Amino acid sequence: MSILKLVVLISGSGSNLQAIIDAIEAGRLDAEISAVVSNRPGAYGLERARQHGIDAVALDHTDYPDRAGFDRKLIKLIDPYQPDVIVLAGYMRILTEGFIDHYSPRMLNIHPSLLPRYQGLNTHQRALDAGDHEHGVSIHVVTPQLDAGPVIVQARFPIEPDDDAVSLQQKGHALEHQMYPRVLQWLAENRLQLDQTQPRFDDEPLASPLAWS
Repeated sequence: MSILKLVVLISGSGSNLQAIIDAIEAGRLDAEISAVVSNRPGAYGLERARQHGIDAVALDHTDYPDRAGFDRKLIKLIDPYQPDVIVLAGYMRILTEGFIDHYSPRMLNIHPSLLPRYQGLNTHQRALDAGDHEHGVSIHVVTPQLDAGPVIVQARFPIEPDDDAVSLQQKGHALEHQMYPRVLQWLAENRLQLDQTQPRFDDEPLASPLAWS
């Protein structure tokens, strides 16, 4: 087992970041967060990082004329930290292929749907509009295709008659905060090996996502 070095990318409040920090401080996750980076200077997640003595860096995407230029600067910012894994935790920008290739396959994302259903945004309302009976959360390896990388683990929950987009988001967040630290601990324990095509878990290829329990 080794201490996993993480850089976490955020765009907002950083609730998944907080869950990871809490797991590290409680001894449930053998990792250290080297830096937290946000493309939005006002993101509260940066303050969460500062409160725990973690480097918090704002890199405003509006200062750059295109995605490629921004992502090149982001790489220059991240590389000195030499992370084992890049953790996308509510990072709301589409990454360029050049950025993803630079860190492949060491990038994870958490997505609020049962992928491949509802890639992209507004997943909760889309599930409701489709009349789905269940919804969920997926953790996947990041690839150049949006939300299309191999899914490592999925959590499912029923959609109740009185659910709306807000209640589905709340249910999903409760699961996300458990799932992300656990998956990162699998990496620290070398139980999970990332790959852009087929990750391995406990020395076996992951033919289908693990079911969260």
